[in-house]
Parts: sequence; structure tokens; C-alpha cells
Amino acid sequence: MFKRPASIGPLVCAERLMLSEAVFDGPTTLALAARRPECRRTRWSSTAEPRLRHATVDFSHAVFEYPLTIAAEPRPFLRPGGQTVEEDALAGSPGAEVRLASLRGVDAARPVLADVDLSQCLFTGTVHLDQVRLEGACSFGTVPSGTHWVRRRPVRFTPRRTLAEERCRRARRPAAVRGWNAEVSGAEHVGPAQLAPVYRALRKAFEDSKNEPGAADFYYGEMEMRRYDRINTLAPNADCRTPTGCCPATVCAPCAPWAGSPPPCF
Repeated sequence: MFKRPASIGPLVCAERLMLSEAVFDGPTTLALAARRPECRRTRWSSTAEPRLRHATVDFSHAVFEYPLTIAAEPRPFLRPGGQTVEEDALAGSPGAEVRLASLRGVDAARPVLADVDLSQCLFTGTVHLDQVRLEGACSFGTVPSGTHWVRRRPVRFTPRRTLAEERCRRARRPAAVRGWNAEVSGAEHVGPAQLAPVYRALRKAFEDSKNEPGAADFYYGEMEMRRYDRINTLAPNADCRTPTGCCPATVCAPCAPWAGSPPPCF
């Protein structure tokens, strides 16, 4: 427990940095260049500023009582004397960007996400996700590009942002095309019924920030999840396209053999 104002770092950690279940009662500044900071069930009872590099951070079930900005630090940290903090221990990391692993169980009305990679982030179970603030270049995962062949039939996906849980589920389906990012820890049992409200909440968050093009991607994802969640319903596979396109009122060619049941793409 940190009862007084705390300033931690600059600190370099090549492996896992455990901050889970810590309690920060006073204003806190963190300067961390660490591969895997874990902040599960961490309580932030005052203002805080986590400045991160090279990090894949897990905020599962963390409690934010004040606004908090989770941001990527673009340049190496400096010591009090002005010297640059060496990051040789992190030479094998993918890059200096910050990746979020999970926001499950978090009240998303408090944190601000700035310039972070959300392609592997788990969002199911996040509270008030429609109030999350995304600033700068926050990136999500995408669909497989190009044309793929499923049982001798061409399949092409409409470009859009996707969630890690959807990509994990699609990768586990029979006859899944290459390119869906497969293994995301904790996303194994998430289905369309759980993903539809997540896409809807993110759509609203983008709409409230006046980012209509971004909101359209999540509206598309919401409709896809709602369609796959409906039992015994024949619907066109809106996420598949043949090279020549297909009519929205009909089942597209790649999915015609599976009319009346979920196509192999999902």
C-alpha cells in the first residue's frame, strides 16, 4: 500500500513486473519500461500517471477512483541527472509501444487510453465501455486481407476493426481461414451474445467522440455478432465477399452450401 504520493521509476524490467492488488492512496507517477506489468485488482485511489514503454499491461479488475491516462512514452526515460535510461534488457521486445492485455472488470469511464495497441485487449466484462476515451493513435486488430479459399470457394472479408475475442473465436472454427489471430488467453469461451454489447458500447464511444468512420466498423461488428447469435435464422454472410461481390439480399457464394447454419467463416 502506498499511502503517500509516490514516484516509481524510471524502472526497466525485462520480464514480469507485479503490481497486482497494490493500493495507491496518493498521487502516483509511474515510469516503467517493462515487458509485462501486471496491475490486476490494483486500486488507484488518487490521480495517477502511468508512463509506459515496451509494455503489455494487464488491468483486469483494477479500480480507478480518479481519471487516469494510460499512455505510451515515445522517448526513453531520463534519469534525474539527464542521462538516458538504458533499455538493453528489452532489446528483443516487439517495440516501444504499449499494448493492453485486458480491461475486464474495469470501470472504463475513468481511464483515458492514448496511443496504445488494443489489438489483443480483452473487453468483455468491462463496465461503462461506452464512456471510454480513446486519444491519439489507438489501434485495433483487423480481418484477414486478400482472398482465401474455403472448400474450393473464394472468401474475402470486408476491412474493419475487430476485437481480440472475435478473432480468437473465428480462428478456432472448423475451416477457418488463415489470418485470424488465434490464441488470446482468456477469450476461449466468449461467444456472439457476449461480443455484441461490447461492439455496441465501442460504437457509441466512437460516435460520442465524433469519429463516425471508426464507429461504422464497430456497428458492423455488432450486427455480425447479433446475426450469429440468432438461432435457426437464415441470413446472408455480410462479412464475406466473393471477388465479384454479392447481393445483400442473398446468401453469398462461399456460404451457400451452409445455408440455414453458421457458415465456416465464423
